[in-house]
Amino acid sequence: MIEVRGLTKRYGARTAVDALSFTVGPGELYALLGGNGAGKTTTLNLILGLLAADGGEVRVDGVAVGPGARPCAVYVPEVVALYPDLDPLETLALFASVAGRTVSEADRAGALTRAGLAAEHHHRRVGTFSKGMRQKVALALAEVQGARSVVLDEPTSGLDPLASAQLAERLAAAKAGGAAILMSTHDVLHAANLADRVGILQAGRLVAELDATGMDAAALLAAYQAHAG
Repeated sequence: MIEVRGLTKRYGARTAVDALSFTVGPGELYALLGGNGAGKTTTLNLILGLLAADGGEVRVDGVAVGPGARPCAVYVPEVVALYPDLDPLETLALFASVAGRTVSEADRAGALTRAGLAAEHHHRRVGTFSKGMRQKVALALAEVQGARSVVLDEPTSGLDPLASAQLAERLAAAKAGGAAILMSTHDVLHAANLADRVGILQAGRLVAELDATGMDAAALLAAYQAHAG
């Protein structure tokens, strides 16, 4: 579970994140929808403990996040950077060990398969992978690290239609497994397709929160324009 309460971040006279509050429950995908400069990336960095907040608090699975206290969450950035000379099985072993876990090769292979990466790619160097393939490795990390929360930054940017559809399947599976998923995006279509709830972010403030269940892209776009236009 991801809990954000009164989160605030200032850069001099500019307030980048302004008293932001929302929660992401187990088995839920919450989309932060906003344009460039809305404060999405700053919000994610605060949640991940990469920035110190000027006010408010963040809790991930009940544990407070702050300087020196990073959350137990898997982060999938817009551009997934992995060690290019390792294969996916080696990558999962490395990151599991960092999390203090020992995971058998069979279990690592199972995690990769469940994330949508075909067995024929399990021994390929990740430096040869497409963006969509690297994302699958990153999503498999959530399982082997035992993380119950996943944070994604513009996950559909640059993906072809097949990779986008595969990502949607993987996220649905992660939700079914009880993961709390927070996604930042400016893509209304994918927000409508993937999210259970949508928070509309403008100038660092949450101007609306919508139940996206059954909402199509046209309805979400109209709501976005009404609140953020």
